[in-house]
Amino acid sequence: MYKQLTFLLAASVVWISGGLARADVTLPSIIGSGMVLQQQMPAPIWGWADPGESITVTFEEQSKSVTANDNGKWMVKLDPMKANARGQNLEVKGKNTITVEQVLVGEVWICSGQSNMEWNVGSALNGKDEIAAANHPMIHLFNVPGHTTSDKPKEQCPGQWAACSPQSVGGFSAVGYFFGRRLNQELNVPIGLIGSNWGGTRIEPWISLDGFRSVPELDKEAAQVDKLWSDGGNVGSSTPSAIYNAMIHPLAPYAMRGGIWYQGESNGNEGISYHHKKTALIKGWRKLFNPDLAFYWVQLADFKKASDMPAGGDGWAKLRDAQRTSLNIDNTGMAVIHDIGSANDIHPKNKQDVGWRLSQWALHQNYGRDDLVPAGPLYKSLKVEKNTIRLNFDHVGKGLMVGKKEGLTPTSEDKGGTLGRFAVSGDDKVWHWADAVIDGDNVVVSSKDVANPVAVRYGYTMNPRGANLYNKNGIPASPFRTDDW
Repeated sequence: MYKQLTFLLAASVVWISGGLARADVTLPSIIGSGMVLQQQMPAPIWGWADPGESITVTFEEQSKSVTANDNGKWMVKLDPMKANARGQNLEVKGKNTITVEQVLVGEVWICSGQSNMEWNVGSALNGKDEIAAANHPMIHLFNVPGHTTSDKPKEQCPGQWAACSPQSVGGFSAVGYFFGRRLNQELNVPIGLIGSNWGGTRIEPWISLDGFRSVPELDKEAAQVDKLWSDGGNVGSSTPSAIYNAMIHPLAPYAMRGGIWYQGESNGNEGISYHHKKTALIKGWRKLFNPDLAFYWVQLADFKKASDMPAGGDGWAKLRDAQRTSLNIDNTGMAVIHDIGSANDIHPKNKQDVGWRLSQWALHQNYGRDDLVPAGPLYKSLKVEKNTIRLNFDHVGKGLMVGKKEGLTPTSEDKGGTLGRFAVSGDDKVWHWADAVIDGDNVVVSSKDVANPVAVRYGYTMNPRGANLYNKNGIPASPFRTDDW
């Protein structure tokens, strides 16, 4: 692990009445030895000094100077750079000089959410083998330690960068690591991964005040956070904005390409309200880090005993549909994983496929891999044809198939299998299990009990085991419903 001069300096800062008593230039922990700077966009470097102190930042062939403001804060932005895997020193000079060592330039992503994102490499499938093989000097990891909250946005949090190795990777997010590992393999550039997670948390504490204000449906939550800012008070892990204030805001305005998000179990009883909150989360983080921040999330896995009711709608069904609905936000994507979870474990151990499916979106949408299909089939539209309904999908890829997935083995086609978990209804809103067949790039659905079908549901239940529509690229279709009943 790299020597962290900046972290030790920052730890010596004394807070006095909301201000800072300083003699030396200091840096936030995210600006430290071993960091990865985002390529191809301006890279902010910031910190604190005495008011009016002149600061010069030097890196590669660039030198930027600035004067600390009346509060002692300063920031420069390095001009966009090309990826560089050769570690170099970054120098920050004021009354004192700080040398930040082994700085790389590449792609930076934040990995956040609740326990399934926090779940570490050592606890994933084949964890010991994965750790032993994790010699990736071009992947650097920054983990925000501890679970902390604040009633107001903080400027500083603990943490330090480390090159990915068997010694450093074991406690890092497994989903984040497998996502970043594939990006490194495919792009051959340095990858910086920033982990900030807290198991069991709802989405509200991760949302900024600006995020809440951006969504009219969340005026009540915005007012609650506004009051906290004005009056102060006790906050906990479920208080709106409280985790954001302590574990996300201190990382800003670090330049990054995007974020991956695995959360929702703690909001599992919600429907469209979760879509509103997801919108607020993304808008708030984009205002903080990057207006074009890519954002990819994980749809919740299968869990608990499967229901035999064709109407579905139980458990996480509405939450998953809200996650699907959020795909209407630009530059987003969703990894569908209902085929790799566990009925008896809310923390499925196969994180490798989760990271792979998230990276599929990033490679396609952010890195120009037009040859990759980013997802499995996503419902697009329907057409009623007499007593059948024809379903159209986006992301058909090489074609549709009945698929089967076991463990870490790639998805295979079940040539003798039939499609499951489709239900159909007429105007009476009574649901019946349906026969579903693949017809070219479409699925045709019918039931002998429904003469005039109007709507279809697929996998719309807490545990959609048996939902086996895939594209021939091996990625499952998302559960969906065509009705809004």
